[in-house]
Amino acid sequence: MTIEETLDSKTHLKLIEKKVNEDNMSKENMNVAPTAERLHIGFFGMMNAGKSSVVNAITNQDLAIVSDVKGTTTDPVKKNMELLPLGPVVIIDTPGIDDEKGIGKLRVEKAKKELRNVDIAILVVDATIGLQDADQNMISNFEKLGIKYILAFNKSDLLNNVPKTSENKIYISATKNININELKNLIGTLTSAPKEERAIVSDLIKKGDVIILVTPIDASAPKGRLILPQQQTIRDILDHHAITIVTQVEELEKTISLLKNKPKLVITDSQAFKEVSKIVPTNIPLTSFSIIFARYKGDLETVVKGAYELDNLQDGDTILIAEGCTHHRQCEDIGTVKLPRWISEYTKKKLNFEFTQGQDFPEDFSRYTMVIHCGACMLTQKQMTYRLNVAKANSIPMTNYGITIAHINGILKRSVEPFGL
Repeated sequence: MTIEETLDSKTHLKLIEKKVNEDNMSKENMNVAPTAERLHIGFFGMMNAGKSSVVNAITNQDLAIVSDVKGTTTDPVKKNMELLPLGPVVIIDTPGIDDEKGIGKLRVEKAKKELRNVDIAILVVDATIGLQDADQNMISNFEKLGIKYILAFNKSDLLNNVPKTSENKIYISATKNININELKNLIGTLTSAPKEERAIVSDLIKKGDVIILVTPIDASAPKGRLILPQQQTIRDILDHHAITIVTQVEELEKTISLLKNKPKLVITDSQAFKEVSKIVPTNIPLTSFSIIFARYKGDLETVVKGAYELDNLQDGDTILIAEGCTHHRQCEDIGTVKLPRWISEYTKKKLNFEFTQGQDFPEDFSRYTMVIHCGACMLTQKQMTYRLNVAKANSIPMTNYGITIAHINGILKRSVEPFGL
């Protein structure tokens, strides 16, 4: 490799690193759809099939770095955006699926890991070459995981005869802008099928009901705002014309006493469960944000059953505590400090704890006895279902923070009664 080529490669790598860092540092805007509620569209394909060019053409932005140098995309690049006619989406540009040399093999694994996250996959194929073994393997992965997919044959402007678009196959050219709008429409047809409607709490309430939300403002609360589950719960209640009262633990007793009629439901932050359960009369239904999101994002019955496995833990068992997002951990962090302490005090066993954050979630569960997950507010239903299925496939019980806290405090049965469990 010449000095010029080396410098050119380094320049590309710096640009890539800059782009990835910018995307990773982007924050959720309170006025836009949360990432976990967006359609996730993943772009896959061999190196130099033109994935990044297709991404840029579809989004009409220089979202992904384009280069003739193979392997320019070294890490998945994600971007929240509004994509007409689809609405709010997450676009995911992935590394080449045929980069099997050296560190490239790790990049391929990163690309394949994104299959956990995508609702729709676009496999970009070089139309001048056709489907290769790596493409066929990826198609097999789509079908095995039940992912809807489209085959986008790029560089079709270089063909003498261009085949017609079929149900999930289309010939495009990112550089000539051929059939890009048609590709968007084809994606739209895959998203138009009716989805299972899941409610946060609106199916439990009716117009005019009063719901009290207990949201402690302490050292762990984000400055100047409510956390996402609280925001989404408030919006769900307002959308169905019920009445929301938001208070802290210290004002809860007075809040209840001021009401002419008892509230339909009290929802609390899980960390305040013990204190709140003493204040709320037993004839008023009580649950937590963590529990309602366990139902909204996954399988409530499964994670409730998982909590009872705390009673079967033995000395030396290892518990995986998993969080769906990354955040700055404080000295009294719920996942790494409080839960391990509470569980150890409850079980009176000498236990081992391991921790994961964000996209990290193990495939090998051989050393774990159980998994305790966060409320998954930053994960999609698909991502949470995947994690539940991995634990189930390994015969490992899985529960979540709020359900664990409720069980430890002897109020699990009460906290899931509103859901008929």
